[in-house]
Amino acid sequence: MSTFSIFLVLITIVCFLLIVVIMVQNPKGGGLSSTISGTQMLGGVQKTTDFLDKSTWTLATILIALILLSSLSFTGSLSDTDSKIIDKSEVPAAGTPAAPAQQTPAPATPAAK
Repeated sequence: MSTFSIFLVLITIVCFLLIVVIMVQNPKGGGLSSTISGTQMLGGVQKTTDFLDKSTWTLATILIALILLSSLSFTGSLSDTDSKIIDKSEVPAAGTPAAPAQQTPAPATPAAK
């Protein structure tokens, strides 16, 4: 398993967790914060909102870092240097001239009378 594949799996997991954390939040106050009644669970409603906010920013930062690191670990084995289109459009074969040669006409001689 290459390092790029490992980064791809980690990015997928972080994306899934970020989606879950964002879906739990509700900007109108009706998300997970409103379903917790009392201060027994997670330290109260305000602490829950703070936890969800911090976890969103943390996961987003981790996602950006993983994306940047994965681009550095990309080996480029699928790059365009091996493209057949580039090979065909380069210099033509040695047997065929690149451009037709220009033929200059001979100077005209005056007609004899």
